[in-house]
Amino acid sequence: MIEGAGEPPGSRPPGLHDAPVTAPEEAAVAEPVQDGGRHRAGGHDHPSDGLTTVDDYLATILETVGPLPAINLQLLDAHGCLLVEDMIAPVELPSFDNSAMDGYAVRHGDVADASPENPVVLPVVGDIPAGDTQARMIASGMTARIMTGAAMPTGADAVVPVEWTDGGVARVTIRQAPEVGQHIRRRGDDVESGERILTAGTWLGAPQVGLLAAIGADRVLVRPRPRVVVLSTGSELVDPGNPIASGQIYDANSHTLAAAATEAGAIAYRVGIVPDDPAMLTETIDDQLVRADLVITSGGVSVGAYDVVKEVLSQLGTVRFDRLAMQPGMPQGFGTIGPDETPIFTLPGNPVSAYVSFEVFVRPVIRTLLDQEPIQRATVKAMCTEAFSSPPGKRQYARARLDQSGDWAEVRPVGGPGSHLLRNLAQANALIVVPEEVVEVSAGDEVDVMVLDPRS
Repeated sequence: MIEGAGEPPGSRPPGLHDAPVTAPEEAAVAEPVQDGGRHRAGGHDHPSDGLTTVDDYLATILETVGPLPAINLQLLDAHGCLLVEDMIAPVELPSFDNSAMDGYAVRHGDVADASPENPVVLPVVGDIPAGDTQARMIASGMTARIMTGAAMPTGADAVVPVEWTDGGVARVTIRQAPEVGQHIRRRGDDVESGERILTAGTWLGAPQVGLLAAIGADRVLVRPRPRVVVLSTGSELVDPGNPIASGQIYDANSHTLAAAATEAGAIAYRVGIVPDDPAMLTETIDDQLVRADLVITSGGVSVGAYDVVKEVLSQLGTVRFDRLAMQPGMPQGFGTIGPDETPIFTLPGNPVSAYVSFEVFVRPVIRTLLDQEPIQRATVKAMCTEAFSSPPGKRQYARARLDQSGDWAEVRPVGGPGSHLLRNLAQANALIVVPEEVVEVSAGDEVDVMVLDPRS
C-alpha cells in the first residue's frame, strides 16, 4: 500500500501561500530511499521550496467564490439548475377523476355479471373525448365511450377497456366485468393540493421539470448554471476545420475545457483563439466579462517571451501566478477581474495539464457556483496493476483506466507522463492520485483514484 495515499485530493485544509512565485519550472532532484517496500523521496515529505501545495492553492481559490445569487427563471431555462425553494403543489394531480383506458364508462352494477358466455349489451349514449369540459352523467343501464384522460361522468364507477368489448358505437357488447373503480385515475392520486413535491436543493432534470409543469409552475427560483467563457491563447493555434501550416497546431484546449465545463453543469461559451497580442487579449476579456460568471484561459502562463496572459493579467484585478507541487500542471494562475470581480483561471497550455488543472481546481469552483455537492470528483481505492514512478515533492495525477467490474477495483496507468499526450488522456477514465512524498508505485499497491465520469 502506498504510504500517504489515504487523504483524498482537493480537501480544504486551512493555510494560504504567502506570495506568488513565477520562476520557470524545474525538475526536483532527490535520491529515493527504501521504506518497508514503499519508495519515498528522501527529504521531500513536503513540496519543494517555492512550490504551493495543491490543497493550499485550492483552499485559496475556494475562499474567493460562493454560490451564484438565486434568480427566477422560465421553467425550461431552469432545466439543469438547482432548486432554491420548496415547491408546494397548488392543485391536485390528477385534478379530476379520469379514465386510464380507452373504453366505456359504466355503472358496475350494470355489468357485474358480464362474461364471454353471458355478455352484457348496453346502449352507448355518447362519446367523452379528452379535454371535454361538458358535465356528463351515466344513468343506470347506459354507457358512454370514453377516451384515456377524459373526465369520468357522474354515476359511472368503472371503465371497461375497449379490448373487453366488440367496440360498438351505438350499442356495445361487454364480455368481461371490471372491478369497482378499475381503470379510473382518482383525483389527487398522485399529488394532493398543498403537498411539498420538490425540496430546495433538488437538481432539475427532465422528470422534475415535467412535474413542475404539471402543477402549473411556469417560473421557478433556482441557482443558475454558471456562464463560463473559455478561450485559448497562442499565435500558433488554428481552429479545427481550417488548413494548417508547419509550426501551427489545432486548438484542442478550448474545445476540451468548454466540454468539461458543460459536463460540470455550466453553460460554456467557447470564444476560441486569441493570438499573442496583449491589446487583443485585453479587449477580448473585457468584451466577454458581460456574459461571464467565470473565465478560463489556457496557455501563456509560463515565463516565455510571448506568454502574454501573464503579462496582461498580472496587471488586472487580483490575478496571481503560482508554481504548484503537482504534475502535470505546475504553472497556474487565478484571481478576479472586472467590476463584478469575475473569477478567472489561467491554465497551462499543454492539453493534459489544462484538463487535469480543470478537474482539480476549476470543476470545484463551478460546482460551488452551482451550490451543488459534491464539488469534487469521487475518489475510490483501487489496486494498481502496473508499477510507475512519480516525481518527488509533487502530487501526481496519472492518467489511468479504472475497472470496477470485479470484486476489487483495479487500475492501470495509461501512457507516459508527457502533458502533450492527448490520446492517452482520451483513453483514460480516471486519474491515479499519487501523494507528494511517494516516488514509486509498485504493482499491487492500493492507490487513490479520481473517477472521471462525464455523467456526474
